[in-house]
Amino acid sequence: MEPRKLYRIREKRVICGVCAGVAEYFNIDAAIVRILWAAAAFAWSIGFWAYIIAAIVLPDKPAVPPQ
Repeated sequence: MEPRKLYRIREKRVICGVCAGVAEYFNIDAAIVRILWAAAAFAWSIGFWAYIIAAIVLPDKPAVPPQ
């Protein structure tokens, strides 16, 4: 079994694809992650900075070539 990796996802992104990547990693809906992340950003500024850092640090998910 291949270990799961955390990526930014280009296809499902709204801003940078961080929330879509986190949602795919935890196998939950991306809208839930976006709502929780926005709440964290408004309640504490840590959510904003965590998103910026994740957008810089996380690599893009490699594209799967069409078959």
